Amino acid sequence: MRREVNRGRIFIGRLERGDDLLAALTDVCVKEGVKIGRVEAIGAVESATVGFYDQDIKVYEYIEIAEPMELLALLGNVSTINNETMLHAHVTLGDDAGGHCRGGHLAPGTVVFACEYIIEELIGEALVRGPEEATGLSLWVD
Repeated sequence: MRREVNRGRIFIGRLERGDDLLAALTDVCVKEGVKIGRVEAIGAVESATVGFYDQDIKVYEYIEIAEPMELLALLGNVSTINNETMLHAHVTLGDDAGGHCRGGHLAPGTVVFACEYIIEELIGEALVRGPEEATGLSLWVD
């Protein structure tokens, strides 16, 4: 599956302390009508929830990190699933104990301390997610 897209609008901003990182970024996309796009962010979180997909049993395992972490990088994309805007993002987080990193699939429950983001809208045929049998994931479909 491959498509050509064009660049659209670019939004740059910051989130408020206490926001849920995933929900707040998704909300920006919904409010601005971004249906296809890419997302980047940096900052810090008060706590985080990240997921790891267990490829053997085809389910996400979630880890709660109940400590402040630097948001070293967030990279994601925007598409739709069941006619709803979906932001799919991965994060790399750094701790204050020697710069150890943790990361994974961004999940609800990650609380913003400070966050600056860039959302780039892409223009083209809709990207829709649907079940993909081989992996058990909801991936872009033709």
